[in-house]
Amino acid sequence: MTTSLEALSPIDGRYLRYTTSLRAYFSELALFRYRVRIEIEYLIALSHAGLEGLQPFSAEEQEKLRTIYRVFGQEQGEEIKQIEKRTNHDIKAVEYFIKARLEELGWADRKEWVHFGLTSQDINNTAIPLSMKEAAEEVIFPAMEELTAEIKRLALAWEKLPMLARTHGQAASPTTLGKEFYVFAERLEIQIEQLKKTIWAAKFGGATGNFNAHHVAYPGTDWLHFATDFVASLGLSRSRTTTQIEHYDHLAAFCQNTMRIHTILIDLCRDVWMYISMEYFRQRVNPGETGSSAMPHKVNPIDFENAEGNLGMANAMLDHFAQKLPISRLQRDLTDSTVLRNIGVPFAHSLISLHSIRRGLDKLLLNEEAIIADLHQHTAVVAEAIQTVLRRVGYPEPYEALKGLTRGNAHIDMPAIHAFINQLDVTDEVKAELMRITPENYTGIIRLEA
Repeated sequence: MTTSLEALSPIDGRYLRYTTSLRAYFSELALFRYRVRIEIEYLIALSHAGLEGLQPFSAEEQEKLRTIYRVFGQEQGEEIKQIEKRTNHDIKAVEYFIKARLEELGWADRKEWVHFGLTSQDINNTAIPLSMKEAAEEVIFPAMEELTAEIKRLALAWEKLPMLARTHGQAASPTTLGKEFYVFAERLEIQIEQLKKTIWAAKFGGATGNFNAHHVAYPGTDWLHFATDFVASLGLSRSRTTTQIEHYDHLAAFCQNTMRIHTILIDLCRDVWMYISMEYFRQRVNPGETGSSAMPHKVNPIDFENAEGNLGMANAMLDHFAQKLPISRLQRDLTDSTVLRNIGVPFAHSLISLHSIRRGLDKLLLNEEAIIADLHQHTAVVAEAIQTVLRRVGYPEPYEALKGLTRGNAHIDMPAIHAFINQLDVTDEVKAELMRITPENYTGIIRLEA
């Protein structure tokens, strides 16, 4: 058996402990199981469509049928692989596998109803969105929400801590550390909520989407209604007008929305990386770890760097999916098939990054002294406040007066600013108001919601 050291990809090797949960949705074994599930559920639904020649499966028989995919494991997957070696067709192998189970159950007379009127993509384009939907709901969304909650928790803890802001890399009007973290939490919440509203679409309509075979066999049956209800019973939405394959527009939207979430997280990683380099944060040290092979003192921000790299990998693939999958030559080509076999890869990289960011956040040790010292080194940021109050009281050309005092003199100290205030031709009340302005209290309105 291949070990993690022999794995071709780090998502199945080095990072396996973070990605194992996705195997139940995106491995080849999982794809077989989802395909078998769709075929079985279709057979059950078909048996209750009132078709001449097909006896409905009883409640007890339905449970026996569903057991086929509920106990589906390595042995069953290997059996399908062996059949595929003969058929050179993965969906036909699934069909033969199910027919063999029907024979074992004593229902050989009903086995030809397996895959009745269908083409491969009716199964694939239902199984894959179903696997993605369930992976999203059971693994991906919870991981995203847990990280967002952690970011928000830190934001609320640091809500009142004043911090120098930087625009264009230069000292700017103060903010608070908590508010700047909350920006990311709010952005993530909005995008995750939008991601949850994704329509999970399936194609189910026969060889070229028109129910040709179904209609010619049973012209009196409302196949459009049947298929829409069947797909809805799986928790999916049937695309009404299709070629042989799903058009993937909704899947592309899911990929693009996920990319936006990843981009927000890259933004977070880079900001925290910078805060660490500015010594706003130190990092918790584990005794056995090494930061550099040459420089013993180093504690590198590796978790945020790891996350940024994996998010980039994920976005590169998601972008390809979003651009490639909605395009197919005429009614069908096979380029989507090989691409979709990799659908779990970007989400594996995503999970790795989510774990890395949480691990990195957990290591952060707040260095409040450095944050406050940075504010005191840039007292010129109160110039905006002073000139704005002076505008209010009608002082002539206040912006120009403050510009002359502070531009290019970022490290001017508070005594110099107070001396400037004292020589202004304004009332004592206004001078007192201006004297009360400091980099620590000039943080504006900050209201964060738990």
